[in-house]
Amino acid sequence: MSRWRRSVDELAVRRRQQGECERALEALSKVTSCFQQLAASLGSSADCSFLREEMDETRALAYRICSGLSRRLVRLLSECDSAPTGPDDRQVFERLWVLFLSALENFLSDLRKASDLIGQFPLTQRYDRRSLVNTGCMDGVVGVAARAASVQAPWLTIEEELSPDLTNHIRALEALLSDMQLRVPVAFWSVEATQPAWAEAHGEQDEPEYSLEDLMEVEVVSSTNVTTCCQPCFGLGCVA
Repeated sequence: MSRWRRSVDELAVRRRQQGECERALEALSKVTSCFQQLAASLGSSADCSFLREEMDETRALAYRICSGLSRRLVRLLSECDSAPTGPDDRQVFERLWVLFLSALENFLSDLRKASDLIGQFPLTQRYDRRSLVNTGCMDGVVGVAARAASVQAPWLTIEEELSPDLTNHIRALEALLSDMQLRVPVAFWSVEATQPAWAEAHGEQDEPEYSLEDLMEVEVVSSTNVTTCCQPCFGLGCVA
């Protein structure tokens, strides 16, 4: 195989791996967002065994995505150091790396909050439901769980890993974060964004029919329209 052909094949493989990592990062964002929404119902009137089972399944899905994505990004960045690659490839992988670490830190924060709430509101006994806060919210869990279950990462059907319990999951993520930062030291401030901040908010939007001032304007009734009523009005004037 010629050197040119080998370079083309390596470039194609790298592009495919990059696409897999991007799709996995998007899937991780969706799954962790669903977990955050489910965790918001802990300790409320919507809390139940079904909610906690769905949280465990969502957490297990996020665990498999994190494990596979970390291994691939470490390998890709290591290959960029050992083999000659273009600066654009290195920048793309570093950006994915920073986005992944940020997502891990946010997910780790949600796991800690969920662990604290589960400890405060155990549901091991029937009378434990008496301590739940009556928020009036009783549904919405099924829809969030269905969205989380519909998320697929490129390699989930190939790599099945047993998810640890919540306490060990937190420890595993803490160890994973520390290990990744040691193996591939990428400074967050050295990675440049590929699009302006809040780019989705700068799109063309329809002008509102009423301005904020119009909505907040209070109609003042002139004193000429206020008449005296023969019935007692408890100190309030009657408006004609």
